[in-house]
Amino acid sequence: MSRSQETIDLLLTRRSVKPMNMAEPGPTPDEVETILRAGARVPDHGKLAPWRFILFRGDARRAFGEVLRERYRAVEPRAGDDLLAIEAGRFLRAPLVVAVVSRIVPSRKAPEWEQRLSAGASCQNMLVAATALGYACAWITEWYAYDEEIARALGLGESERVAGFLYFGSTSLPKDERERPVLAEITTEWKG
Repeated sequence: MSRSQETIDLLLTRRSVKPMNMAEPGPTPDEVETILRAGARVPDHGKLAPWRFILFRGDARRAFGEVLRERYRAVEPRAGDDLLAIEAGRFLRAPLVVAVVSRIVPSRKAPEWEQRLSAGASCQNMLVAATALGYACAWITEWYAYDEEIARALGLGESERVAGFLYFGSTSLPKDERERPVLAEITTEWKG
């Protein structure tokens, strides 16, 4: 099989894996660098790098889980111990979690929308790179991606927001397939 066909097959079969189905091992330090380099190699009009990455590995995952637990307790005062335990364990579901932070850089060339799209492209490139390396991965946002107190805990600036939390690990479960859009239903041809 040619390299181009392998690449096309990878793109056509890439599938997210639920973080609850992830386990060790995660990417090695060299593989993490490769994944991050792929994330930084996306369309970036004006060379602004309108994204940055925050890594959660090892004990940092547990420590950030405590931040999530305490914030969730404040937001949902009626939450029981079972729900609080879920929040505390979120980042423990995978060996590596990367927060991709979208940051708007003042620019006359690249409007805010383009910069946000570039952060999304960064997320997708990292997922494809991790898949090519043989890892399970998922792009998650959920409530904590939009919470102002969590943003403060992450050290986000005024022009920054979480584009996604990317989970990376291994899985022994087969990836299930889901129904995809029918191209004829989402594609038109402009006739002028």
